[in-house]
Amino acid sequence: MKQQSDIIRTFYFEHHQGVSLKSHLEELEDEAIYILREVAGQFQKPALLFSGGKDSITLVHLSIKAFRPARFPYPLVHIDTGHNFPEVIKFRDNLIERIRETLIIGSVEDSIKRGTAKEEKGKWASRNSLQSITLLETIEKYEFDCCIGGGRRDEEKARAKERIFSYRNEFGEWDPRNQRPELWNLYNGKIFYRENIRAFPISNWTELDVWHYIKQENIEIPSIYFSHERDCIYRKNLLFPVSPFIQLDQEDQVYKKRVRFRTVGDMTCTAAIESNASTVEEIIQEIIESNTTERGARLDDKRSETAMEDRKKGGYF
Repeated sequence: MKQQSDIIRTFYFEHHQGVSLKSHLEELEDEAIYILREVAGQFQKPALLFSGGKDSITLVHLSIKAFRPARFPYPLVHIDTGHNFPEVIKFRDNLIERIRETLIIGSVEDSIKRGTAKEEKGKWASRNSLQSITLLETIEKYEFDCCIGGGRRDEEKARAKERIFSYRNEFGEWDPRNQRPELWNLYNGKIFYRENIRAFPISNWTELDVWHYIKQENIEIPSIYFSHERDCIYRKNLLFPVSPFIQLDQEDQVYKKRVRFRTVGDMTCTAAIESNASTVEEIIQEIIESNTTERGARLDDKRSETAMEDRKKGGYF
């Protein structure tokens, strides 16, 4: 018995000596790259949905790892509300110039002018929900059969219902009861004409995973993620940036606050958090100590209990 144990122990060390196990981030990176390559292999006209936020920037970085030195097998698509943070638009344009990839911009303003989208009224009107209309119009115009998104399961309860390959019908509608099973790492991209798949390569990542990966890979991100001074007003105990897209009333009191943003969206519905975090390391520590989710600062998610799910059923990514 002792001799048999020695043989097993010797076999183990001979076959595992010098072999290091992959880190958690390496496993997530491998999975994401595999999914991106599956998209490229299974679809004729895929696209990468790019918001200028940390998650879509991470997808661009992963695409570079997946396909360089070749060009991406898909363009980047930005659905521009016209109410974006100027810092994010500047970052987007600089990124495209640096990586030399194709950028397609779908304009919510153009959808409004065409009459296919109707602008909300009121002081806190937002164009965020109108993105769904412009996105579906852009998908139809360019005949995209798969759109890669940066959604993660930990963001919001509706996100947690998504598959990696999330099926949309010919009207762009999402039904959580009409999704394909995903066993192991097998992804079903078979669709009929005008149907669509939304692919989520970082679905299994958390917000902290993304930030640790940004730190590890030294990925550049927009300045609004870091602490800075900005004029803000309070609404529902949240700090919102003063911008040309909201009309200040006499009762509004403007405060100059040191803030940063955890998520990127329409300026009218994306709240800031008070923060002194000016480095990625400080942001990571801040998130660890926080008891609210990143989308806790998104007013569009607070319109109803099922706000996100309702938008997704209408075509939102």
